[in-house]
Amino acid sequence: MASTGGSTRTDGVYQLLRADIFGGRLEPGQRLKFPELCVRYSTSVGAAREALVKLAAEGFVVTRPHQGYVVRPLSHEDLADLTQARVEIESMVLRLAVQDGDMQWEAGAVAAHHVLERTSFRKREDPDHPSDEWSAAHAAFHTALLSGCSNRRLLATARALRHEAELYLQWSVSFGNEPARDLAGEHRAILEAVVERDADRAAELIRDHIVHTAQLLISCASDEPNRVAVPVADTGVADGTRL
Repeated sequence: MASTGGSTRTDGVYQLLRADIFGGRLEPGQRLKFPELCVRYSTSVGAAREALVKLAAEGFVVTRPHQGYVVRPLSHEDLADLTQARVEIESMVLRLAVQDGDMQWEAGAVAAHHVLERTSFRKREDPDHPSDEWSAAHAAFHTALLSGCSNRRLLATARALRHEAELYLQWSVSFGNEPARDLAGEHRAILEAVVERDADRAAELIRDHIVHTAQLLISCASDEPNRVAVPVADTGVADGTRL
């Protein structure tokens, strides 16, 4: 029974820590000190440590010499690599989903988009970040789109890459604030291509969607921009782009 109680406490701290990281309430590079965590989450050092070990295994926190655990910092190089991988793999998986997905998959994508469009993007008390509810609906929509792919290995890889990208999205104070960008329109266009079973169009749109977001989010990284190869959305040809 004691073990079960300890596991429950650890899971609770893990969920709260993870939500605060995704919600931008714990910032990239911020030190996670045990005394502060214990007060913040009303928990023990042991439960906090176990939660941090789990988050470190998932890549949400890292360990640094003389600093201990810190929230994963943003990096131009990491986001550039992540974007290149996502553009290639996620567009392939969505193409396969459009080709392989059945009516139930299509209905699931439509339903997920319905929820996304009707979920408030901001919360009044935290105007600099997407709301937790919108973030969950956004992730669910993209997950639903990819779920029609019958290749389990490719699907698992695409989901893992998208999961990492969500960290950058949550930590950007610029995301959703671009006056010239119609984010909701991009989501609608992707869904329309999916429903019309236009695999080429869907793949093109998701590539452009990924690259557009990445070029915005990289401005929030703390290291110096590098000259990196980022695939061009409409051609798939690598082009040296300064992010």
